[in-house]
Amino acid sequence: MGFFVFLGILAVVVVWVIAKYNSLVTLKNQVENGWKQIDIQLKRRHDLIPNLVNAVKGYMEFEQDTLRQVIEARNAAVGAKGVADAASREGELSGVLTKLFALMENYPNLKANENVKQLQEELTGTENKVGFARQFYNDIATKFNISQQTFPGNIIASMFRFVAAELFSVTDEAERSVPRVDLSMKK
Repeated sequence: MGFFVFLGILAVVVVWVIAKYNSLVTLKNQVENGWKQIDIQLKRRHDLIPNLVNAVKGYMEFEQDTLRQVIEARNAAVGAKGVADAASREGELSGVLTKLFALMENYPNLKANENVKQLQEELTGTENKVGFARQFYNDIATKFNISQQTFPGNIIASMFRFVAAELFSVTDEAERSVPRVDLSMKK
């Protein structure tokens, strides 16, 4: 009788280990899928930027330094390795793009150019998609990390050498600051 109880307990433990392992593998694959979704949107962003720079180049002859910075930041972002590096480089790219968009406001002919407007709208839409993809990635990565770090899942995670997923975070302190909105009519 004791032998059968031992076999029953052993069977339950083996089934539990298999189920927990499979759960961790599922979450790991979802994290990888989340990263690939971000990667797809970033590629689209990286492909749009040279088109935008070329479209505004003729109008913004006095802003060549800014256009050079945009291209350099884009090239650095394309070469990013891993989540933390990508987050940092994409933050730098967002900063110079914001500067470019602000400068573009000073050029009425540029604001009226349909091609530039369309590229700007596509970049803005892509930025939104990147934001949503990052949010999904962080959500699933957090779920994966929690599953690895809580007992008794941490035992299985360490046995099979699962590694915690990196999260996207705000790396630029300027992005953390609260925007100042002044709706008063004072000048």
